[in-house]
Amino acid sequence: MVHKVKGAVVRSKGAPVTLETILVPDPGPGEALVDLLTCGVCHTDLHYKQGAINDDFPFLLGHEATGVVSAVGPDVTEVAPGDRVVLNWRAVCGECRACAKGQPQYCFNTHNATQKMTLEDGTELTAALGIGAFAEKTLVAAGQCTKVEPEADPAAVGLLGCGVMAGIGAAINTGNVRRGDSVAVIGCGGVGVAAVAGAALAGATTVIAVDIDPKKLERAKDLGATHTVDSSAADPVEAIRELTGGFGADVVIDAVGRPETYKQAFYARDLAGTVVLVGVPSPEMTLELPLLDVFGRGGSLKSSWYGDCLPSRDFPMLIDLYQQGKLDLDAFVTERITIDQIEEAFDKMHSGSVLRSVVEL
Repeated sequence: MVHKVKGAVVRSKGAPVTLETILVPDPGPGEALVDLLTCGVCHTDLHYKQGAINDDFPFLLGHEATGVVSAVGPDVTEVAPGDRVVLNWRAVCGECRACAKGQPQYCFNTHNATQKMTLEDGTELTAALGIGAFAEKTLVAAGQCTKVEPEADPAAVGLLGCGVMAGIGAAINTGNVRRGDSVAVIGCGGVGVAAVAGAALAGATTVIAVDIDPKKLERAKDLGATHTVDSSAADPVEAIRELTGGFGADVVIDAVGRPETYKQAFYARDLAGTVVLVGVPSPEMTLELPLLDVFGRGGSLKSSWYGDCLPSRDFPMLIDLYQQGKLDLDAFVTERITIDQIEEAFDKMHSGSVLRSVVEL
């Protein structure tokens, strides 16, 4: 059976988002059909729209999503119809060299649904991050479904599917922030403020938020920042050192992903401290650092992929903390919108006036 549903598609580089009828097949082996409830509007969707990820147009956008499994294919045991799930783009294979070493959070062979969703004329769609959740239904690999408590607000917990998990994980998983640590986060968009929240959750006693936008710095304070630095008015490296006894922070997280901000993070950490890059650079960017400084400052320079998360481990744990009132996921939901307002949400993202616009489907 083929399901005709409405979905948000971008047909070519820079083209506006259009609502199209898309055809979603019943699940085959290892696949799950999901009725979507919510999907956050993420910067990654904008990158797809701009052709910054690849040129496999047309794209079915959307990936930060919550839904209910409506059908599963043969041999699927992870989830069953009726399960509330958060979708993820790291469906671990269990067989690659990372999985074999007991590090499935670094799985090098994550997989998606085998069948393609299409337009009515048969044109195959590329689902954003293998999900394509700006639609009433989507088809994913069953391993992309993480079963969660149905009582939790889908708009809030769905954001764990990408940006919020990336930020929290950058602090807790990649940065290994410990109680009493000092942490600085450069860039306080959605991922950056999630890193602030993650650092506070881990027990950091000094959490420094750095940005050029006062509104974002205020949001960072609401989510756990103890200090803020307006880097349009002050040197962030000197400011971070001043706030950490002249030494620099134990962990500095670059949530921007530019050479300039990475250098700030590199020099703003303490000796033997850790730099975490979670902001995504564009392909043309390069970095130059004195090799003697890399050697002499010691410590660790890390990249954080999806917050180095394991969805089956991290999503339920963070949702439990949310339900206990220890993690304010609600704070990330700036507005709830309909599927025909996605283009407006991209404009608001540019202005910095929202953390997340969430489409309710």
